[in-house]
Amino acid sequence: MKPWQRDPGTDESPPDDAEGLGIDDLRALREQFVDFMLGYKFAIDQVTTKINILREDFNNTHEYNPIEHVGSRLKSPESVLEKVRRKNYAMNLAAIRDNVLDIAGVRVVCSFISDIDTIRDMLAGQEDITVLEERDYITHRKPNGYQSMHLIVSIPVFRSDRTERIPVEIQIRTIAMDFWASLEHKIYYKYRGEVPPNLRTDLAQAAEVATQLDEKMEALHRQVDRSAPPAKHPAPDALDLSVLYHNLTAGQPVYLRPADPPI
Repeated sequence: MKPWQRDPGTDESPPDDAEGLGIDDLRALREQFVDFMLGYKFAIDQVTTKINILREDFNNTHEYNPIEHVGSRLKSPESVLEKVRRKNYAMNLAAIRDNVLDIAGVRVVCSFISDIDTIRDMLAGQEDITVLEERDYITHRKPNGYQSMHLIVSIPVFRSDRTERIPVEIQIRTIAMDFWASLEHKIYYKYRGEVPPNLRTDLAQAAEVATQLDEKMEALHRQVDRSAPPAKHPAPDALDLSVLYHNLTAGQPVYLRPADPPI
């Protein structure tokens, strides 16, 4: 349904100026909105690139990688405009930019509870990222059992003719939290939000079990960290690269990682 069409289930009427729009006007309106949404897609691309760089850097320099996997989603135009209508915001791009902060979403799934703060601090510490809002649903779990760290950040997006700061919602959670949230979403979608009381009770119990699992895995992780000797690496700037040079000149390839092609 277009934003200017009348919903047959309501008493709402289309805006007065909508009926007078011609085809060219509608095409221009669509193009402007597509360009507006494209900025959010680019913001997702930049945030996921940052996270993937951190992920690869961990693979190279640390004993383990806290980032298990990364996902993203861009709200559809219909979802964006429906939220604007439902929240009674002004139906224009400025109001959407100021009020709808979850158009672009990135989800980071990590191994342990302690990894959540680590990832949060690494992202928030980057010079071009500004944290606009933080919602800690781990310390303050939602009544239905949902747990996750939500960050609303602003990131510059460099377009061909301008620079825009675009908000992105970043969700950081453990594997157990993500598994529970995925199941909860599927159940609520199936029942259209009207979940039977017995299922809500079972979901709450499952959330508690997921929390206990996370806490147990965190305790095991700390035991391993305490028992493992710290890795010793020479200062990078002091490395003697003469042996590497002779290998390269002798035709011996150097691999970034075992599975990578030689450089």
